[in-house]
Order: sequence, then structure tokens, then C-alpha cells
Amino acid sequence: MTKRTEGGHFLLYDFMQVAGGAERVTLTLAEALPGFETLVSRCYEQAMPLLENSQVRVRELRGGWSAWLPRIPESMWCFRFRAQCLRDAQQVIYSGFYTPFAVHQQRGGLRLYYCHTIPRFAYDLYESTLAQFPAPLRPLYRLFVWWFRRRYEKAIGRMDRIIVNSENVRQRLRRYTGLDATVVYPPVATESFRPLDDAGYYLSTARLVLNKRVDIIVRAFLRMPQRRLVVLSGGAELGRLKALAAGAANIEFTGWQTDEQLRLWVGRARAVVYLPVDEDFGMSPVEAMAAGKPVIGVAQGGLLETVVQGKTGILVAEPPTPESVMAAVDDLEYMHGPEVSRVCMDRARQFTQTRFVESMRAALDLPSVPV
Repeated sequence: MTKRTEGGHFLLYDFMQVAGGAERVTLTLAEALPGFETLVSRCYEQAMPLLENSQVRVRELRGGWSAWLPRIPESMWCFRFRAQCLRDAQQVIYSGFYTPFAVHQQRGGLRLYYCHTIPRFAYDLYESTLAQFPAPLRPLYRLFVWWFRRRYEKAIGRMDRIIVNSENVRQRLRRYTGLDATVVYPPVATESFRPLDDAGYYLSTARLVLNKRVDIIVRAFLRMPQRRLVVLSGGAELGRLKALAAGAANIEFTGWQTDEQLRLWVGRARAVVYLPVDEDFGMSPVEAMAAGKPVIGVAQGGLLETVVQGKTGILVAEPPTPESVMAAVDDLEYMHGPEVSRVCMDRARQFTQTRFVESMRAALDLPSVPV
């Protein structure tokens, strides 16, 4: 924890929930801005390994009766009513869905919003999310989304600058709110990945949830018993996917791995397969390319901004099918080797932590960090 300070510079993120991409971006930015105090509503147990390996001191706003609230209402409450420390702030970076609720506390200074994505449950995924609720609860959800949109759009409308992590998110933000933004791609630890030997297996690193469409990958490899698939993650769909692949000797589920193990698995893969629904940006393809490995992806969302068709991977048409994945695997068998590896690594260098930090410091009118 850090001591309470008035004025100064602040970096806000909703909550440290898991060792995920947004949490890593927050800590990378915090390390690059040592004069900024990092505030979140709460740090959860699943994020502790990430926090313990970071030099950043994170301050939690939780406390009092609101600590008994579920995660999202607690975060909204904390930033709406417990962020008085922002009153005289000189610079504040807001990121996430709920931190903008604190913007009314800031009386002056620079307000910058770094948008990983808009709250998709309230916008482009509203109808599909609504359908998941029992019919009696849908009117309540409609009322909540109506209220949330008004609060969110009013808050981000008060920002001096808005930065998004991809052109895909920029277009989505403009479509639903009418606000424009500048693109700064998120930091990927490209220097941590390197090509190792080619063990011949294909790798899936996506979280096992419906919108990552790992089931399509599994179905494709069920029809290619001569090709090996390693699923290097966990999630709510793990049981269903294991049942789907039951008896398939060529498909292996490892569960979540440490960062070091992840780098080894990626470095020895033939390629990474990644088929999410309209991904905001997608760090997994960039990590794969940083290790010199091509990507089989989908021609949609952030992958259109990272994977170069026919050079650093193969993008199948939306929606992907087992057949299109099988065809991509066949094509990729002729598309690996030292030259492809070099092109992939060159491409990944467009998304380094250094580029991200320099772009964010420029947005804050801070001097460049000496090399």
C-alpha cells in the first residue's frame, strides 16, 4: 500500500482481478511513470503472483460497507465516492470501465482516458448478454444498462484526451459514443520471447470461454489426428472441451502455465492458433510472432492490425470453421522456417513496451526516457 497523497499524478484501473493483459498493461505503465500513484478498487488473489513480481505499489480504495458488494458494484462505488484524492491532481490516467466514474472528483489538470475497450456488455454485445439473463431479470438489466451508458458517456466526455489500444476499438468507440481517439498499441513483452526448436505442435493460448472459439480449433484437430494440438490455458469451457476431445491422442490440455512455461511452449510451437470474436487487440498473436512463430487467426478485429496475411500467418474468413482451420494448417506446413521466423519477429517489434511507453509519455507531455 502507498500513503494517501493529495494532488500529484495518478494512474487508475478498475481492479486487479487476474494476471491478465489489462493488468499487465497497467503495471507496465506504472513502472514507466514512477511519479504516478496507482489506484484500484481491489486486488484479488488471482492477481497476486503478478503483483508480487512487480515493483509497483498499488493502493486499494476498498473499505467500509462497500467491501461487501460484488466486484463490479464495488468498483463503481469506490471510484464514484472514494476517490477524493484526485481533487487537486495535475494528471490522471483513467483506464477500464469504471474508473471514469471518478472524473468528477478531479477539479483541474489533465484527464486522459486509456480505453482497452468500451464496455461491450452495454454496447455491441448488449443483446447477446441480455439473452443470458432469465426473462424476469431482463427489465432490470435493461434499466442498469440505460443508467450505465448515461454515466459512462458523460464521464468519458469530460476527458481531455482519449487513447485506445487499436484501430478496431477506435472505430467501436466512435460508432457507439461519437467520440474519437488516438491509437496507442498496448505493450507486449516481445523481448521475453524467442524462437526455440520446432517441436511440430500447434498451440492455443486463448482463455477457454465461448467468445474465444477454442471449440472450433479442437474440432479441426479431431479431424487431423496426424497434427498435434496443445491447449495452454483454462477457463469455464475446460470441461466441455475435454469431453469434446475425449480419446484424441493428438490433443493435450495443460491448464494455465507460468509466464516462463508459456514462453517455452510458444518458442517450441510450429504455430499459434487464435480465433476470438472481434478481439479488441490480442496480445497472443504478437507474442507468437515475437517467438518467430506464425499465427493462424481470424480476419476480424485486432488481428487485422497485427498479423500480416501470408507473411506472418494466415487469417481465415469470419466466421471460422473447422474446415477453414484445417486448410490453414495445411498451408502453414509450407510456411515455416528461418525466413518466416525473421519476418514474424520483425513484425512483433512494432508492438514493444518501449514504443508504448514513449507514446504514452508523449500524450502526457512528458520527456522521453533516455535509452
